[in-house]
Amino acid sequence: MLAKRTTVPVTMRALIQRINRRLKADGEMLKTARGRAAFSVGQYYICNPQRNWIVKERVDPEALGRELGVLAAWERVEDGD
Repeated sequence: MLAKRTTVPVTMRALIQRINRRLKADGEMLKTARGRAAFSVGQYYICNPQRNWIVKERVDPEALGRELGVLAAWERVEDGD
């Protein structure tokens, strides 16, 4: 009999906070675009607030979280806050 694989829910807000804590050392921040800006940079983007520029557009927070190691394999992202 195979063991049932269980996952733990993580909200998008919590994931963004984890990512921002990791990116802070580089002087970067993951932001959510609002209004018309979402059309040009995507829903999520990475910016450098000190230099006032966008580092990366159209970021997938779940993939970035796994890449940075802040989202474990047994965690899943939920959209609710």
